[in-house]
Amino acid sequence: MSHTPETAAAPVQADPAHSAPTGSGPGEAPAAAVAGDAKPASHDSTLPDALVAFMLDQWAPAARDLPQPIAHAEVFAARRRALSKLFPAETLIIPTGHEKVRSNDTHYRFRPGSDFFYLTGNLEPDCVLVLQPQEGGGHRDILFVEPNPGRSDKTFFTDRVKGELWVGPRLGVEQSRARFGVDECRGLPELDAYLSGLVGTVTRPHRVLRGVSKRVDKLLAQHDRDKQLGEALSEMRLLKDALEVEELEAVVASTKRGFEDVIRALPGGRSEREVEGIFNLRARVEGNDVGYGTIAASGHHACILHWTRNDGALEPGKLLLLDAGVEGNALYTADITRTLPINGKFSPEQREIYELVLAAQEAAIAEVKPGNDFMEPNRAAMRVLARGLERLGILTVSAEEALKEDKQFYRRYSLHNVSHMLGLDVHDCAQARQQVYKYGKLKPGMVLTVEPGLYFQLDDETVPARYRGIGVRIEDDILVTDAGHRNLSLDIPRTVSDVEAWMSGLWTTRT
Repeated sequence: MSHTPETAAAPVQADPAHSAPTGSGPGEAPAAAVAGDAKPASHDSTLPDALVAFMLDQWAPAARDLPQPIAHAEVFAARRRALSKLFPAETLIIPTGHEKVRSNDTHYRFRPGSDFFYLTGNLEPDCVLVLQPQEGGGHRDILFVEPNPGRSDKTFFTDRVKGELWVGPRLGVEQSRARFGVDECRGLPELDAYLSGLVGTVTRPHRVLRGVSKRVDKLLAQHDRDKQLGEALSEMRLLKDALEVEELEAVVASTKRGFEDVIRALPGGRSEREVEGIFNLRARVEGNDVGYGTIAASGHHACILHWTRNDGALEPGKLLLLDAGVEGNALYTADITRTLPINGKFSPEQREIYELVLAAQEAAIAEVKPGNDFMEPNRAAMRVLARGLERLGILTVSAEEALKEDKQFYRRYSLHNVSHMLGLDVHDCAQARQQVYKYGKLKPGMVLTVEPGLYFQLDDETVPARYRGIGVRIEDDILVTDAGHRNLSLDIPRTVSDVEAWMSGLWTTRT
């Protein structure tokens, strides 16, 4: 997915329109809601007391067995300990965020905050992780979660936002402690009092991961030191461990299967929406979802970098730029782009542009190795693109002139840099400091995309008419290794001949 890496603010998750106790922000879910404060919907009937009594009666006793720990609980615990060492004697607060309203009182499917998930493995909304400093050093994990009163409180059938019969059960307090391997769990109704206790006559040193929960942000005044917590978490996540690489390999393989689903459907396919739907089905069947909005850009739509409307027609003789990634159940995402001839064969003009972009990608990938600047792959790709644009007669100045910092004329046809980090977020580690990320050195364990592209707009009179409307991007996910790099998506065909053979083979074997 094309992106120029910059240090970004923490992603803000909007909060649902739901009744909220005093102190919640506008539209924010009451993370510490108490039983009985749920509002009915405008179309709900009133509940007679007799029905409430009947609904609370004669349910089988709740199971007493505690759940098994999540897979790799020790990895999540090790990450918490690593974070603990960076901020001794300080309270660290990391919320996961809340459900986001899609329309009125309906919500998007919840996806936990990446930093919170990285430290806990917990998928539930509203939760907050606190690392509380201990007298003898280190921190104690306290995980605030939604209590589960079971069938003992009417909210199990009256609360549309949290009730079990509406949205399914939550783990509960003691169950969450066992499941996530933390030192202690507490109910979310205790969160306000706990956070309020950090300020007063003597303010205890604390840091908050900002921009995730308006409610948490409002309870604790913002400090400059908060930014360092977000930076630290992003910089921890820059280096992937073996488990993370396995997850990325799995979602890349799943993404390839999604691309093949699309290719099989291209004969007779009519619209970009079909492409999106077919790929997204694979993502939901094999993973959690897509890692970002699928870009299914046909024809001149491929010249729009983040085309996600996907409402255009599929026309034989045109190209389909498919930029998509499966997000696995462990929330790591692939990010792959292939540009495919809809009828299975590149035209001479399409081939010419495609092979130029591929040459730029090969030059960039060759520069992915430990010790190189993060920006070196981009510089290598842009040199190839500029020389190719000069050769095609599109640049009317020399490539060397076009590449000068005070000119950069080549960017008219290639707007974006070729790399961003990849992991739990498609544009991963966005809060890392510039000197560590964009202006830093590549290190073993980093995973980045390499994705040059050329985009010739229909109305660009600097471009020969035969190339106008052609957009090509090729993107792979690259792991930095001790010896250099490994292309995690090498198994997905890239060359003109391999792409054409891939498509032909899938069409021959489809049933």
